[in-house]
Amino acid sequence: MLRRRLRAVAVVALVAICVLAVIRYRPREPLAASIAQSQAVFDAKGRLLRLTLARDQQYRLWTPIESVSPVFVDALLLHEDRSFWWHPGVDVAALVRATWALATGGARQGGSTLTMQLARLYYDIDTTSIAGKLGQILRALWLEARYSKHDLLEAHLNLLPYGGNLQGVGAASRVYFNKSADQLSLPEALSLVLIPQAPGARGPARTEPPNLLAARLRLFERWVSRHPQDERERGLVALPLRYGSLAQLPFSAPHFVDRLVREHAGAARLQTTLDLDLQRALEREMREYLARGSRIGLRNAAAMLVDWRDMSVKAAIGSARFFDAGLLGQVDGTHAKRSPGSALKPFIYALAIDQGLIHPRSVLKDAPTSFGPFTPENFDGAFVGPIDATQALIRSRNVPAVALDSRLKSPGFYEFLKRGGVTRMASESHYGLALALGGGETTMEEMLRLYALLPNRGRLRPLRYLQDDPETADGTRLLSDEASFMVLDMLRQNPRPDDLVIQGVGKGVRVAWKTGTSWGFRDAWTAGVFGPYVLAVWIGEFDGRPNPAFVGVRAAAPLFFRMVDATRAQPGYVEPAVTQPLHLARVEVCSASGDLPNTDCPLRTSTWFIPGVSPIRLSQVHRRIAVDTRTGRQACPPFDPANVRWELHEFWPSDLMRLFSQAGIPRRAPPPTGDCSLGVAQGSPPQIVSPMTGVSYGVRDAQMETERLSLNANADGDVRTLYWFVDEAFVGQSAPGVALGWVPTRPGRFSVSALDERGRSDQRELRVELVR
Repeated sequence: MLRRRLRAVAVVALVAICVLAVIRYRPREPLAASIAQSQAVFDAKGRLLRLTLARDQQYRLWTPIESVSPVFVDALLLHEDRSFWWHPGVDVAALVRATWALATGGARQGGSTLTMQLARLYYDIDTTSIAGKLGQILRALWLEARYSKHDLLEAHLNLLPYGGNLQGVGAASRVYFNKSADQLSLPEALSLVLIPQAPGARGPARTEPPNLLAARLRLFERWVSRHPQDERERGLVALPLRYGSLAQLPFSAPHFVDRLVREHAGAARLQTTLDLDLQRALEREMREYLARGSRIGLRNAAAMLVDWRDMSVKAAIGSARFFDAGLLGQVDGTHAKRSPGSALKPFIYALAIDQGLIHPRSVLKDAPTSFGPFTPENFDGAFVGPIDATQALIRSRNVPAVALDSRLKSPGFYEFLKRGGVTRMASESHYGLALALGGGETTMEEMLRLYALLPNRGRLRPLRYLQDDPETADGTRLLSDEASFMVLDMLRQNPRPDDLVIQGVGKGVRVAWKTGTSWGFRDAWTAGVFGPYVLAVWIGEFDGRPNPAFVGVRAAAPLFFRMVDATRAQPGYVEPAVTQPLHLARVEVCSASGDLPNTDCPLRTSTWFIPGVSPIRLSQVHRRIAVDTRTGRQACPPFDPANVRWELHEFWPSDLMRLFSQAGIPRRAPPPTGDCSLGVAQGSPPQIVSPMTGVSYGVRDAQMETERLSLNANADGDVRTLYWFVDEAFVGQSAPGVALGWVPTRPGRFSVSALDERGRSDQRELRVELVR
């Protein structure tokens, strides 16, 4: 009989052990997964940018027990539950003592273990009744059966009530002491152990309540009895502490943080690449600048700073004032599509350098020019004539940029922008050549990625917002090392718009920068590279309201340079070394033409040059010619020394000679040629400007024999007459730069030639189509 009873007991025990094992070790959801968590967003140095509300409207920053100060954990167990590691969830002796004290009217004692307290918080149990208390005990035993002591203690640490909607030691340490829970000092840890017992009475509001200080001193006496080495901290424990509050929670970089919170909704902790010091410095500069500019309507702005070495975003300001509805302040200007104006012109020049069209000292024409139906003008309404590529870029001349864009092959500017990550673009035909002047739209982030191409030697790399975002070392090559280096060097020659260099503030700083002004004065931009950073600044209104003050160089550039100076003033700023690409050389060129100097070139300079790629030829602007002293014309060989003198002349094309004249810049025209039968002479041949290359001219059927098409060409400085031929048939003559009207008699293809007095010629194909 006894043996049978023992066997039954053993079976029951075995079944109980199996049931407990199944309960304990079967797959289950971790406690952390069922507790709503706030999102904490930190800067690159671990400083809190934002603590969001959890879905149950609590501030609760889930903190692993390993990330909590051991002092806090030990003090909590000392104060609340010294036998936590040994009891099964309920301390029977403590419960009996508490019940007896309650029944006999003695001093009230706490009988709840940490597990029971966790059960009350986790299951939201009302323990003021006997039924509630019994439910709390059963729930505590259930939790102990399913989870480890480590998991239970960790969950308790994150559910501790600190008053209002603040829970958990992780959130409390951030709110009260602006530090993480693993950095708590002994006085701070003791206080955070005590507040949850009576958060209403002990909850601090900047100053410490006297009863909290008294309770901390009592707890310290118990603490020091176990940790006598901490007796030396008695003086610090006795000092009142200063506390923060929920009202002081940081709300930094709101647009930047909002985006990350949306994109990473499931992440409890986000460590960003943002530098809070740089963020505050740029916000301060923007605030002060707009306060002074408000008199001319400068109210809103956006800015973004990126470290091009690892493409990390260091500062991002989406608008001047996030909570200002009048500015549409919650619109994020770093993501808004806006017209860039001329801010993307540097990449036209970079493509032209890569395709062998120019080098930095190539002379371009800034003259009235029609590109089919598109006739660009400059911002100032004037033209400067011949201008080298560097000055054309930094002075933002429109005609040279459009002319270069029209000559680009593969990739063209449109294709380059597509490859460069500019999104939501219309078709290439929709923009035409106006894309070079800001006819499309881009975001600030897209612009910064493109500008980062230059210091990254032509490689496109993605921006990084989080520390965990991988660094892309190589990226996608869009430009050559050489073109990137040369364009940066060109942009560094753009002088600051203020006088800070004269005052010494900007001394030694080489900033490569470019402005942009959109059509109708709706957007003012400045973007550039300095040191290890790429910076973009936009000024305007999100509703597109125009303002004549929205001019890049006058509105955005001053703020840009204030931010440059503020960034350079930060501790740890270092100018990275600049290395020259291997396949790059310096060559001497004639200053007037940008070509190799001939023996007659009076003024020379040097420029960067890519061997085998950059265009190079012998300069023809300056020529020493023989002049017949009897006629004043160019003499014909053989030369009679008695009647010939040698003179140095500049031979400019006819269109540029007219521009010089209009600008009031005297240019002496070379003497006319004599009657020499020399065949083709030296110098430049005519250049046909109309008809245009690759353009089909439509003529209505009824006007086929009456519609006149324009034949026009520029010529060398000594040319007075051009002779026009269509399919080798002479059709008329005109002066250089003066159009000749020609009437087509049929649709089809024609060969148009222009011949000057010296036998030099240019030829172009003309296509005429019927339009019905």
